[in-house]
Amino acid sequence: MFYFLCKRILHGRLAVAASQSHKVLCVSKNNPSSLSSSLLGVSASLTFRCISSSSKKQSFTVSYLKKKCGLSSESALTAAKYVQFKTSDRADTVIAFFKNHGFSEPQITRLIKRRPVVLVSDVETTLLPKLEFFRSKGISSPDLVKILSDNPTILGSSLEKQIIPSFNCLSNFLSEEKIIDAVKRYPRLLSYDLNAVLLPNINLLLDNGVPECNIVTTLHSLPSTLMRGPIQFKDMVDGAKDMGFIPSRPMFMVALFAMSSMSKSTWKKKFEVFKKFGWSEKEAFEAFRRYPTFVRVSEDKFMAVMDFLVNKMGFQSLLIAKRPRILMMSLDKKIVPRGLYAQDLLSKGLIRHVNLQALLETSDDLFVEKFVNRFKAEASELLKLYQEKLNHSKNWKIG
Repeated sequence: MFYFLCKRILHGRLAVAASQSHKVLCVSKNNPSSLSSSLLGVSASLTFRCISSSSKKQSFTVSYLKKKCGLSSESALTAAKYVQFKTSDRADTVIAFFKNHGFSEPQITRLIKRRPVVLVSDVETTLLPKLEFFRSKGISSPDLVKILSDNPTILGSSLEKQIIPSFNCLSNFLSEEKIIDAVKRYPRLLSYDLNAVLLPNINLLLDNGVPECNIVTTLHSLPSTLMRGPIQFKDMVDGAKDMGFIPSRPMFMVALFAMSSMSKSTWKKKFEVFKKFGWSEKEAFEAFRRYPTFVRVSEDKFMAVMDFLVNKMGFQSLLIAKRPRILMMSLDKKIVPRGLYAQDLLSKGLIRHVNLQALLETSDDLFVEKFVNRFKAEASELLKLYQEKLNHSKNWKIG
């Protein structure tokens, strides 16, 4: 890109700008080969100067990204592959623009790290009109700042050709208020060609008997579910039906949401992890049918919860497969403190066994009522003990 040979034809003679003094190189008729060797020399000289110029520009850009934008050395070098500038005038204007519109320094850093080319955007013609459009739709400044820092790609999208048409398409299904909610939940929503993605997927769902209200609810609350290519989306719909989900029921859309959040390879890997604790494929699918979103739990989280409940607490692995919602619970705020507290009750002889549902699937108030206040004589001491378990579990480490 930066390597070029500056040539010009002057009155029938080939001339090349070879130095700062602009001397003209003339080719001798008696020695045509001199052209080749001379041009090689000039080309090498110009290439060196171009590389030097490019290196200086990149060095300046990297330094600016680190000092003014808060990027790490590694992030600055990566960003400099996408944007370079000789002076900081425009970049300074862009950063000042974001600060004036409520972006914090960490948010500006996050935005630039994700989309460094924004630093060479024209504030008046490119950035400001988009902010004004979103504000005209009722998006508050804090919400808008979060949306744009989470998905700065929007700032590179055409307002007339992409953002407004996408907003208009969504208005066929949602009110402006709910569109804003959907965009806040999934900032990439306005970056899609909705006519090519959303509409075919909605039609497919309707053809399969999914009620329109369930589709609209999903578009509002879980919009990423519907943002898959039509071919992939059809595979998901067919897969959910094959697993026994009924399209007319709300759980069908929840299953699609869970399936849409991972690739097929990740899906297979998850089920291999489930098998490590003795779940068969049938039992894993049964767990998915009961509570589809549990598959979104990371491998580390799954292993940690199962390790604590099975290896430390002594619960049967298949019992958790029948209550997969437990895997979504906080390890340090609920599972560990309640589990350790229950073990103390067992050691004191206050209870003979622990019911998994009563232990973990009750509200905080009901748990205290059943496991603390129930023992009137020891209630004060037990409440203090339970609080200690809550504090201790914040630093809990498995293994």
